[in-house]
Amino acid sequence: MELDTFLYNLHFDTDKIGPPDWQPDWEDAPLPYKLYRGLPEIPLTADVPLTLKEREADAIPNLEELGHYLWYVYGLTRYAQSPFIEGTDEKAEVSYAQLLRRFVPSGGALYPNELYVYVKLEDVPKGIYHYDVAHHRLLLLREGNYDSYLSRSLGNRYNLSDCFCVVFVSTVFWKNFYKYNNFSYRLQGLDAGVLIGQSLEVANRIGFSSRVCYQFLDRSINHLLALDQQDESVYAVIPLSIYPTISNVDQFKENISATELSREVPFLKHETYNRSKRVIDYPVLKEMNEASMLETTQAFVNIKKDECLNNSLGTELIMLPFTEAISYDLSSVCRERHSPDIDFMMGKVSLTKISTLLKETFSLSYQKDLDNLHGNAETGLNLYGSFYNVEGVQDGAYAYDKSAHALRRISNGDFREYMQYSLTMPNLNLFQVPLCLHVVGDKDHLKKELGYRGYRIQQMEAGILVQRLLLIACALEMGGHPLLGFDSNQSDELYRVNSKEKTCLILIPVGPYRPRAWLKGNLNS
Repeated sequence: MELDTFLYNLHFDTDKIGPPDWQPDWEDAPLPYKLYRGLPEIPLTADVPLTLKEREADAIPNLEELGHYLWYVYGLTRYAQSPFIEGTDEKAEVSYAQLLRRFVPSGGALYPNELYVYVKLEDVPKGIYHYDVAHHRLLLLREGNYDSYLSRSLGNRYNLSDCFCVVFVSTVFWKNFYKYNNFSYRLQGLDAGVLIGQSLEVANRIGFSSRVCYQFLDRSINHLLALDQQDESVYAVIPLSIYPTISNVDQFKENISATELSREVPFLKHETYNRSKRVIDYPVLKEMNEASMLETTQAFVNIKKDECLNNSLGTELIMLPFTEAISYDLSSVCRERHSPDIDFMMGKVSLTKISTLLKETFSLSYQKDLDNLHGNAETGLNLYGSFYNVEGVQDGAYAYDKSAHALRRISNGDFREYMQYSLTMPNLNLFQVPLCLHVVGDKDHLKKELGYRGYRIQQMEAGILVQRLLLIACALEMGGHPLLGFDSNQSDELYRVNSKEKTCLILIPVGPYRPRAWLKGNLNS
């Protein structure tokens, strides 16, 4: 399949991206986490604090702190069992779904990402480790000091000697391809993004500085981690430091080749297990991954992107009230947050809550490698929404104007029915949801600068925004449920963004909800 056509169909004509008779083989499903065999292991303490507190400045990090960070970012946090009732009242059949959950949402709770870390701590050997989620431990993949190798893989842009850890977010293609076929490509970038978003939240709360690197030499990084890039590939690299910033150094002094760099460390192959006895090929995902790779550091770019909401979408502004920065316990919010479905219930939402939700969602400050800015780096993303039963706001479709902290009216009316019928999998009752928010971005995000990698970066940045939105919504005693099963054409038409070469990337219904009927237990001491 031609890749431009694939990406178009992935958003606007999803029936064309996979076999019409596709049926997942549930009995042969892979595990939601990767298992290695026969590697040296370093246990991490299960005595995880119930509240994350900021560490002492300049204190030397230790293994216990790293373990707490990893658990809050991607550890197994909860076992949940939910009932499903089928049939009539007289002949109702009840079945149960058992799931191991984490603090981040994931499409189908399949968690296609894995975490690897390059650790430089006094109490463990320096080297590359896999975070074994199933056992909350580190497994040593490759011992040694790889500061120089990693610095060159990142284009010699950062001083990694100041960093005590480098985190790698990878995607294992089969982990959700088995269910979603080629549609999994869209999910994989978003899942990686919410994971990155959670890592930023936890790092900020503990007192670690971080930088998200979307540009790196893929083959040299995958080689260092001993990954078979036909099965798994790194999507983002995140250095961690105890200093205020990950310091920049002079850029692009030399053109570094991934192939040449990979020759500096020996090839390794480790034994892994994923439970599936039959793995079906996914040629389009492999082709997309290959086409997105950066082969030399000469391909790295810096981007200055000034984004503002186009006033032609509507001239009527509803100014949002000033609100103080929200204060909340991240640990409690992580434990409370889940994705309501039939649990949503209609309730009036105050304008103050709307103001806080929108302002705080865009207040996340983080460093990234697409620009040299510090603080609120521009992503080209915004939030649009269909509002119903919001205090002081007439029912209708709106765009959030970040610069003015205001809602810009697009159309008046109750669009709940319109939103409900835009769902391709109607597993939510949107008539019970006051806010249907869409993350909106450019149709060809960074394609000119970074080719097909630009699409992947956009999905990850959308995921970061979604995770921030979900946490703030939970802190405001509301729930949010990220959805990709909606007709983008209908949403784009409602918001009139087609003429601006923008599109709706993800839908997040947000509102009050009732307690869910489930059995759940926390998985920490």
